[in-house]
Amino acid sequence: MSNTDFPHLMSEGRIGPMSTANRIVLPAMDMNVSEGGEIEQSEIDHYVARAAGGAGLVITGACAIAFPYGAASMKEPGLSEDKYVPGIKALADAIHAAGSKLCIQSTHHGKVARVDTANGRPVMAPNKPDYSYSMSALADCTPEELAKMGAATKGKQASYHEMAQEDIDWLIAAWADAAERVAKGGADAIEIHAAHGYILGVFLNQRDNLRTDQYGGSLENRARLACQVIAAVKERVGDSLAILVRVAGEEYGQEGALSLAESIEASKMFEAAGADGIHVTGWGRNPFDNFTDGPLPNKVGAYLENAAEIKKHVSIPVIAVGRMLPDISEKAIAQNKVDFAAMGRQLLADPELPNKLRDGKLDQVRPCINCYLCVAENFFDDTPFCAVNPALGNEKLLPLKPASASKHVVVVGAGPAGMESARVLTERGHRVTIVDKADRLGGTMWFSTMTTPDNERLLRWLKSELKRLRVAVKLNTPATAETIRGLNPDHVIVATGAVRPKPDMPGGDLPNVQTGDTLRAMMLGTATAEEAGLVLSTMGKLGRLSGLTKSPEFVRQFTKFWLPMGKDVVVIGGSLVGLELAEFLAERGRNVTLVHESQQLGLPLAMPRRWTGVKENLAHGVKIHRNVSVTRITEKTVEWTEGEEQFSAPVDMVIYADGTTSAAPVADQLRGAGFSVDVIGDASAVNYIHGAVHSAWKATADL
Repeated sequence: MSNTDFPHLMSEGRIGPMSTANRIVLPAMDMNVSEGGEIEQSEIDHYVARAAGGAGLVITGACAIAFPYGAASMKEPGLSEDKYVPGIKALADAIHAAGSKLCIQSTHHGKVARVDTANGRPVMAPNKPDYSYSMSALADCTPEELAKMGAATKGKQASYHEMAQEDIDWLIAAWADAAERVAKGGADAIEIHAAHGYILGVFLNQRDNLRTDQYGGSLENRARLACQVIAAVKERVGDSLAILVRVAGEEYGQEGALSLAESIEASKMFEAAGADGIHVTGWGRNPFDNFTDGPLPNKVGAYLENAAEIKKHVSIPVIAVGRMLPDISEKAIAQNKVDFAAMGRQLLADPELPNKLRDGKLDQVRPCINCYLCVAENFFDDTPFCAVNPALGNEKLLPLKPASASKHVVVVGAGPAGMESARVLTERGHRVTIVDKADRLGGTMWFSTMTTPDNERLLRWLKSELKRLRVAVKLNTPATAETIRGLNPDHVIVATGAVRPKPDMPGGDLPNVQTGDTLRAMMLGTATAEEAGLVLSTMGKLGRLSGLTKSPEFVRQFTKFWLPMGKDVVVIGGSLVGLELAEFLAERGRNVTLVHESQQLGLPLAMPRRWTGVKENLAHGVKIHRNVSVTRITEKTVEWTEGEEQFSAPVDMVIYADGTTSAAPVADQLRGAGFSVDVIGDASAVNYIHGAVHSAWKATADL
């Protein structure tokens, strides 16, 4: 493959006075590392990594035009004083040296300005909201998470200041002043944020804006403030900056929210006011209920069609964001649906994505698995981290340090921890052999792709990398002191994953009780009749012999039509695995009851994904019971108590998704045989893919 596979995506672009080397944009994602409004070196390093990786345009996270007033965080860059210009210049110079262009996103956070609330200042708004959000999703937050969220506002509730004309005049002037500082700093563009519940966005929609003056009522009136800001910025900076405007193509989750038809008309007004480009996003009205609708969608290409509709009505370039994967982006630009594609979390996972596309190395792009761990940190006013890229926020980890002397390392276990450690070690110059008792790569992650298809992208990438690096892989090979000694390693890394025992309770050993391990064995075709029953074990073996069950996609689709288990299923344990399994089974027509011993479901899923997971389970009819104590399992029922009450549910199959623990008995055996051993991944501590990848780097970066 070569860049001719992405000729449109990799072609030069232009927005107003600014040209770009390609059509790939890093959209704004807050890093929360600034100090008192000053851009810090770690933030520069972050953006430079994406610029050097080939992104044509780098847009910073939100920068407060009136910092600290109207700011969401004290770790947010400021644009309110000339003292911030040197930081912008340092960033611009570094971005330009890396071959990219810099856009500063400018905003006033309005009613969500946490700094104002924390300091007892009323937040600016068109008027006081006449509604409140459902906070029910917070029932699935831990006390620690709630405390961290509350700390951002010092536990205070927002009060509101209805903006008078003098406030509006001040805001417009402050934005123009901020734009002038952006231009002085040598940036190439400024993005004016008119979405995501910030000040211009709440003026724009009729659900927030209840004013009856020239700034309320008709769409023209509601767009007036944004248009005046755009015009003032244009008058101040002329053609020294490209002016982008970020607008929600649609808002989700509340009647009366901004519609696509309104966004189209607003975008036309923004162009007339002086905008050089429109950046189309989306916004979920309730951040605790609609976050995965917007601004961080689950759906691939979530806002593409809205962006395409807006492009039909404006003559300036349009940027689409929202899981714009490379193939979708190339097709959209080729069909003239949009002009640019913004790739946010993808560029966090792999900053080299554009260069790899340019060089025909699509299969080497490390994929984002859409886990939301990065963005969840913004709820805590903290710095994002990435499950699959430990160098996010610590760019100095790359490039990997070459090994001082090449060693032969045997990795026991071919799950994500094992494969990633083998990849890193080989990149550093070591010789690696992977051994695994299973007949395929992936370990528990292979099984997780059933319920979480995004994990399959990571599995494909890791398999491709092992093949590219020519890592020796020995499957169907149990690890014993004898087999490992035969490989003559200098060092051994054990990555055998967690163990999932059957429940220690009356009936826990019945044949209708399955665990994650027995379900995986059934899928792999290695389960015995005692573990899975005669029918299920036989079906698993037939699937293994035919090769059909080696394809996660085949299994996902086939099980929608035929699933060899009864109608009634009880899932015991509502953490990450149990919550996702319950939804998977309910989607396939099973009557699912989920019982969980504590209050919070979905741990340790990141909060937005956890909230959506609970909501989707309920939508699929899963009966959820929290704070329960399971007392007994029979061949036909599961019995439990909630408080003083007794409950039971009919059951054909019980899935025990609790009790997952780390264990590495093979490590003890190998140490006893004289081998040098490290233990990583779930075998060391159960932290799933994030823990697997990060522990792999920790164990291998200096070996």
